[in-house]
Amino acid sequence: MMALGTLLRKPPLPPGSCRAFWGWLNAVFNKVDHERIRAVGPDRAASEWLLRCGALVRYQGSPKWQQDYNALPTGPLGRYKIEAINATDSCIMYRGFDYLDGLEHVTDIRLEKCMYIQDECLQRLSETNNLQKSLQQLRIISCGNVTDKGILALHKLRNLEYLYLSDLPGIREKETTFRVLQQALPKLELELDLE
Repeated sequence: MMALGTLLRKPPLPPGSCRAFWGWLNAVFNKVDHERIRAVGPDRAASEWLLRCGALVRYQGSPKWQQDYNALPTGPLGRYKIEAINATDSCIMYRGFDYLDGLEHVTDIRLEKCMYIQDECLQRLSETNNLQKSLQQLRIISCGNVTDKGILALHKLRNLEYLYLSDLPGIREKETTFRVLQQALPKLELELDLE
């Protein structure tokens, strides 16, 4: 009986294998499907991506946050336009940011505790033409891979009115970074909660 128990016992997983699995799965969730974007429109495809990765979306004219992938609203193509994105604790990463290209009505984005958000993501966000026109509020909180370089890249978001930064240990040159950003965006209200 003892030999059977020994045979049925699973061998221990090598260190890091569980993390590697989740990293792989998150990369799959972020893979861009350009055919899907053409078929259902940019807002629906982006909604599917964001919810699949654990983020929330809010549509124009609605006070409610959409959080259930299986309850995404249906209707005519282009009826639901994303107005706000809350990516708190989500697995969104750079490779999925192509989904943002067609979004024309996003005014508010919250990136909080996003382990895959890094400088390249913020640069990509600021280079998205539609977001340069529409984005008014951005919150970046507890994203440990963001540095001064990523914050400086935000200068291209010409209509950004409010930027909240908190718990970003990668920001080392605070005064210089924020002075340059304020010069580039003089109307920007910058709120900081950094040690």
